[in-house]
Amino acid sequence: MVTLVVATTTDPASMGPASALLAMSAWQPGPSFQGIRSYIYGGVRLLQHDKGIVEEDDLDTRWEEATNEVVVNIIFLSKHTAVSNRPALTVHPIGVPHLQEGDVPPQGGRPGWAAVPDPRMGPWIRLLKQIAESHNLTPEFEITMEATHHGPVTNKPTMFLEIGSTLECWKREDAAHVMALLIWEGLGLGEGVAVGEWNREGNKKKVLLGIGGGHYVPRHMDIIMKDNVWVGHLLSGYSLPMDDPGEAKVDPKDIGGNWKNAITSAYEAAKAAFPGGEILAHLDQKSFKGWQKNAITTFLDEKNIKIGKASDFN
Repeated sequence: MVTLVVATTTDPASMGPASALLAMSAWQPGPSFQGIRSYIYGGVRLLQHDKGIVEEDDLDTRWEEATNEVVVNIIFLSKHTAVSNRPALTVHPIGVPHLQEGDVPPQGGRPGWAAVPDPRMGPWIRLLKQIAESHNLTPEFEITMEATHHGPVTNKPTMFLEIGSTLECWKREDAAHVMALLIWEGLGLGEGVAVGEWNREGNKKKVLLGIGGGHYVPRHMDIIMKDNVWVGHLLSGYSLPMDDPGEAKVDPKDIGGNWKNAITSAYEAAKAAFPGGEILAHLDQKSFKGWQKNAITTFLDEKNIKIGKASDFN
């Protein structure tokens, strides 16, 4: 069983960490397939291709078909862009569950789809903060998760690791080194043990399903940065399209828009990622109008999805 780490030559924020990771030990050349090159170290396969990072769908199943190796998870290295241009190191799940059939995803993925989130995301964002601090990248670089967005289509647990938010930052060797260290330490490639592997045994573990808020999910992040918190999907407000009823009195169950599918897809993907875990929806209460909150809580109750407060994740 192997982990795929995917980089593209078209992106300096992707190749920088990939090159730093390759320099950490004696990787061996692996098989090439469909124009994609690979490198092998232990149970990790570093893939390099020449397209945009969201343009190569189903890399996990394509690797399995080409090599007969079983892929357990897939990690993408990418640049991050932001209007603020603020330096940032980010981690996030992927998917476009809010889109409807017939919509064209602007950055890959499949309408209505949410990838199975990598269970490591919560532990790794906390590890990333520690590594960044020890390498003096904070407070210059913000360490944060992002909401669920974009592709490519995958079938195994997935996360993106990104460096933002300008060309200067994308080329920063210190930022690339920190991201490479995150993978090295997180996967236990050195002398330490792997970080964030999900074990369904033992106490019933709670998993955060974030609903609402902005792209950088600050109210969810307040919980995520606590020890022992697990993270599924993070649905920001733009991933919850809801038809405003205006002044009309509408039953909460009848609020239109594709928000119900977004929540359902994210919830089902989180359940697949965390067998035996308890998925708790955490709402960014202040980001919703009254009618929105009422509709969402009514729907969650119908689906038997429990709502968790901050104290529930202690």
